[in-house]
Amino acid sequence: MKRGILLISILVSVGLVFLVSGCCAKKQGITPAPVAEEVIVLEEGESVLAEVLEEKTSLARSHVVKSGECLWWIAEYEDIYNDPFMWPLIYNANKDKINNPDLIYPGQILDIPRSGYTMDKVREARRLAGAPRPYTPPEGSMPPID
Repeated sequence: MKRGILLISILVSVGLVFLVSGCCAKKQGITPAPVAEEVIVLEEGESVLAEVLEEKTSLARSHVVKSGECLWWIAEYEDIYNDPFMWPLIYNANKDKINNPDLIYPGQILDIPRSGYTMDKVREARRLAGAPRPYTPPEGSMPPID
């Protein structure tokens, strides 16, 4: 009985992933980069702050749109935000280049904000994008918070 419920839960989860990924206008067979989960084990004396600073400096500050991409997928990339629900932040930073967030074009160079937001603004952007409550970014995401 428990295995049946687990199987149904997995199938529903997979179905939701496909439903959400279908939000992009012209997929053209391109899939987002897989998100790898990492477990970090700290030894005595290791600095978490140094790791966070190193990771922040390696994050993309701009992105060249490829055929089939949408803001949802771009925000989901590990070197962008690692959270698809933060796509409104990219849209807001590029309103001079994007008239409609559903229509971006190959070759466009989008600025990726890395600072200038409060947690309240990030939560509001995630809420507008349809994120589940609470609207706090998930662990592992890299929001552009000062």
